[in-house]
Amino acid sequence: MRTDERTLAYGGGWLDRAAALRADPAWIAARLSDPESVLLPLWRDRCLVSADRVPVRRSAGAAGLRAAADETVFLGLDAGRAVFAVDLSGRGDAEACELAGAAEAVDVRALVGGLGAAEAAVQAYAKGLLHWHRGQRFCGGCGAATVAGDGGHTRSCTGAGCGRLLFPRIEPAVIVLVEAPGEPERCLLARHRGASEDSWSTLAGFVEIGESLEDAVRRELAEEAGVTVAGVAYQGSQAWPFPAGLMVGFRATAASTEVRVDGEEVVEARWFSRAELRERLAAGRPLGRIDSIDHHLLHSWLAAGD
Repeated sequence: MRTDERTLAYGGGWLDRAAALRADPAWIAARLSDPESVLLPLWRDRCLVSADRVPVRRSAGAAGLRAAADETVFLGLDAGRAVFAVDLSGRGDAEACELAGAAEAVDVRALVGGLGAAEAAVQAYAKGLLHWHRGQRFCGGCGAATVAGDGGHTRSCTGAGCGRLLFPRIEPAVIVLVEAPGEPERCLLARHRGASEDSWSTLAGFVEIGESLEDAVRRELAEEAGVTVAGVAYQGSQAWPFPAGLMVGFRATAASTEVRVDGEEVVEARWFSRAELRERLAAGRPLGRIDSIDHHLLHSWLAAGD
């Protein structure tokens, strides 16, 4: 059974991104002057939150906040009300908190367990889009400065004779739960370099140019674990703006149980039965990050054996 993307963090509860409207500067200006519109302030990829760790929301009427921003981008409409992300990264952390009326700046991954799906999705979306703006202030072709357009969903080169149009980019990665062929039913988990002695996770890697997603699964498993797979099946995908990822989940069936780790990224890999994974859970050892698709790949595999 495929992973249900509605259960994955940073997805679901989408804003209406209003693509047909956001290219109109007059419409964007009107939304920014509307006190009903909402500003979400962020600082250096972190959410600005209140003392009880709730993400700060401010009225677009907070002119001082907008004036202090490095960039203000339109995210979408929430029941007709415009939502903007405001980047205060050019300020010190204390000043950013004071401007936003926040207590501290916190990574959205530290908050996701206490946020509703829609709020987590919006905060991650804001983080990813503002991160892209900070990294695209100059054209990669001619070096001239770029300026934001379409409510913050494009940047244009200002260089004479260039005029390159830049769009937000994502970095797709595959993440795979590998099953052993035949009986007993087992899955392959790996210990990555730098991880603790008893830290095991699914295998993952970025998609390279000229590859399909399935090609990337086969290559990553062969490179990191020496595993050849006989079948690959899509399970689901997850927004992962840390800073600009898209995680695409698969199950794969290995052609054999032979494993040869690369010794670079992966230092150890072995097959686990469902009973072993349940023992780990009972001992308080988590299976995957609570906000990551690997958590769902592992738990759905466990549930399939019930």
